[in-house]
Amino acid sequence: MNKHTLTIAALLSIFVGGALYFTNFLQSPLLHLTHSVKSSYIDSIERIQHAVEEHFNQQATIIDLRDKNRYYEKELLNLHQIADEYKKLLLEQNSTLQTTPHTELVRTLSYVRFGDPHRVWIEMENFDPKRVYGLLYRGYAAGIVVGKGSQPLALLNGDVKSTYAVSVGATLAPGIVRGNNARRLIVEFIPTWIPISVGDEVLTSGLDRIFMAGLKVGKVISITKASGYQSAVIEPYFYGKSPAYFHVITQIR
Repeated sequence: MNKHTLTIAALLSIFVGGALYFTNFLQSPLLHLTHSVKSSYIDSIERIQHAVEEHFNQQATIIDLRDKNRYYEKELLNLHQIADEYKKLLLEQNSTLQTTPHTELVRTLSYVRFGDPHRVWIEMENFDPKRVYGLLYRGYAAGIVVGKGSQPLALLNGDVKSTYAVSVGATLAPGIVRGNNARRLIVEFIPTWIPISVGDEVLTSGLDRIFMAGLKVGKVISITKASGYQSAVIEPYFYGKSPAYFHVITQIR
């Protein structure tokens, strides 16, 4: 074996030995670098996917809102046309009938007592303590307003003394809704000969002159019969909130 061959073999042995010796030393930073690259790659892919999803979700939302806007614009035009025809009809008949209700924006002051979410003091101008007023929140029947001394007291849905006339379902079955200091309300004195069903919508009837007819109250979730009447437990659309402002119906007609 010549000198040149021995030199190459020695260098090869040194290289292999060094590689084996430094494997553990080199492995850790290499793995760390590899994981960092993978992590950055995955993060980048996820960001791109999220951006794409948000883009298409926003696009779908915009399309949906645009369609709804067109629908409501059409409905608004129909309502304007109906209102115009109605006014012309009243004028033609020399009628003095007024159907525009008067409402007043009122401010919540405080709970009457802590632990009772169903009674709040409100601030109201031209309050008549001898009257009972209908209380609204975002178009839903929210309770009634009565006088406590000379101060306006809001009895929200859920209070046992918050009662008003309603109709149930497509049959317009009459009844009286009341609270029971719980989330769900009870509609009582519904005649047994008028059919009602679970899922029926409960609306104000306007027969008590507290609310106008047709305001949403809730939906029927169960029905019982006793003493010649039906009772319905309903899930109200408004419950358990004490917002800063309500609307009070000051005049029906």
